[in-house]
Amino acid sequence: MEKREDKLKEVISHAKEYGYVFPSSEIYDGLAATYDYGQLGAELKKNIKDYWWTAMVQMHEEIVGIDAAIFMHPKTWKASGHVDAFNDPLIDNKDSKKRYRADVLVEEFIEKYRDKIKKEVEKGRKRFGADFDEVQFLATNPNVKRSQEKIDDLEDRLSKILGADDLEGLKAMIEELNIVCPISGTSNWTDVRQFNLMFATELGSVAGDASTIYLRPETAQGIFVNFLNVQKSGRMKIPFGIAQIGKAFRNEIVARQFIFRMREFEQMEMQYFVRPGEELTWYEYWKDKRIKWHKALGLGEEYYRYHDHIKLAHYANAAADIEFDFPMGYKELEGIHSRTDFDLRKHEEFSGKKMQFFDPELNKNYIPYVIETSVGLDRMFLAVLSASLKNETLEDGSERAVLSLPPALAPYKVAVMPLTRKDGLPEKAREIMNELKFEFNCQYDEKDSPGKRYRRQDAIGTPYCVMVDHQTLEDNTVTIRDRDTMLQDRVKVDELHSIIEGKVSLKNLLKLG
Repeated sequence: MEKREDKLKEVISHAKEYGYVFPSSEIYDGLAATYDYGQLGAELKKNIKDYWWTAMVQMHEEIVGIDAAIFMHPKTWKASGHVDAFNDPLIDNKDSKKRYRADVLVEEFIEKYRDKIKKEVEKGRKRFGADFDEVQFLATNPNVKRSQEKIDDLEDRLSKILGADDLEGLKAMIEELNIVCPISGTSNWTDVRQFNLMFATELGSVAGDASTIYLRPETAQGIFVNFLNVQKSGRMKIPFGIAQIGKAFRNEIVARQFIFRMREFEQMEMQYFVRPGEELTWYEYWKDKRIKWHKALGLGEEYYRYHDHIKLAHYANAAADIEFDFPMGYKELEGIHSRTDFDLRKHEEFSGKKMQFFDPELNKNYIPYVIETSVGLDRMFLAVLSASLKNETLEDGSERAVLSLPPALAPYKVAVMPLTRKDGLPEKAREIMNELKFEFNCQYDEKDSPGKRYRRQDAIGTPYCVMVDHQTLEDNTVTIRDRDTMLQDRVKVDELHSIIEGKVSLKNLLKLG
């Protein structure tokens, strides 16, 4: 656990030092669970959005994108169930005065048994070496089996408690398992209570006439209320999808997990409308499609796993998370849900407008079923940043911090450097950069020694550095250095574009995903 906490601190420190993420309102001592994206963070965030939008919209002719308003008619949230059912079961520790999600406390307790299994597997792999059969080991090792039985039992009990909204049972389970507050170390708990997570505000300049509205807690409803507008104006046929990237707001309990859980965050969501009865086939299709998109980044397959929901949301008949091994452990990165026809049917009921599609092939009207893919942009940012940050010891014994970002997502694709600030080298470097910047985000860097400049670019994740020296003035060649291998090649200036493009193009990711 200490190593994980150290890793998160390292990520937070690196993010601030190099202009990726700053505490919000820091000159006023900050604001809890809010962060600002710095000059490099804004670029990385934009590149993640571009990767998602291109993969989702540009690569699928049946998926289109919209940008719906944050403010919506209050009836929207009554219809969606958020006014009545968007609650978290929260519990307070009387000694530390800290508040926690009660179900998450139990899930984190269960995770300790998964860690035990992982340790047993590591011991088995060391013991048996190349002969190690993990599948057989998991099925036969008595310690593993005991831990797995405990996991299954606890998950089954938690599922039943959550399904019955049994708040007393949830507290009893916490007490029975001797779960303590991580701050105070005590089990002096209050009762479990439900809290609604929506931020309420008022619309209108005169308070007496104002209407209570909400900051949207998800972007999905903006898609559902525009279902007919998009379908008719775009002449869309089932199956088709609507994608959206936008801000959402939840007044939820925030553990100290950096940008993983914030009250203001950004979602990348796509709702895919399908024929009733075909939803589970499409659910499996999108589960597979989405994890391939993640793995195409090359961060490492071991970072990802599926997690089926213990308790299904009120609108779903199937739901799974793609979890990522963050510095805090495995946590949800993206959710894939089969939402049935719940949303459109509810909006039809509350608005009085028909939310139906006429299917010419079946010659009938129906309310489509929906498959949702929803990934948190801030979580995606943290996943990429934390998996990419590495400290390497080099052959000469020196060390370097390198941010081995997927090249297509890197804020700067290339840094152009003159060897010295004289002899016409800066002018030549500027000339080269002025050509490259039409296609790539570039940084000009002439301060400090070449070695220090390379280290700085490694730390911010720039895939290529181009060094302009005296030979460049003679034969129009430069040295290009690769961030990951640190190898340097002498190439013609005319070849730079194709070399850089070959490594940093989004096309490389899109073909894999």
